[in-house]
Amino acid sequence: MLWIAWAVIVWNVVFDHVIVVAGRGYIAAARQAAAVPGRPFANMDDWMRPAVTRAFWIASAAGGAIVLAGMAAARSAEAFPPPLAERAAGDPPEPSAKAGAQ
Repeated sequence: MLWIAWAVIVWNVVFDHVIVVAGRGYIAAARQAAAVPGRPFANMDDWMRPAVTRAFWIASAAGGAIVLAGMAAARSAEAFPPPLAERAAGDPPEPSAKAGAQ
């Protein structure tokens, strides 16, 4: 569950970052357009609509990578037996390599 929570948080941070960068780009373009008389103003939709799509895909890739890494880590953790201290008292001991060789 922590991996999923981390993926959601990263998704939000990456999405917001891409939107903020696009907003800053729009503000710079709007300043340049306003500085030249007669030049048309920069249209916010021309900047922000593609930024939303780009932010969605970049954030989804980052969140998806974290979910996949978490699933792989959980699966690899299942492959190893628990330490002796965590085993139940009635569990049989695991065979050692030396016992099989004799």
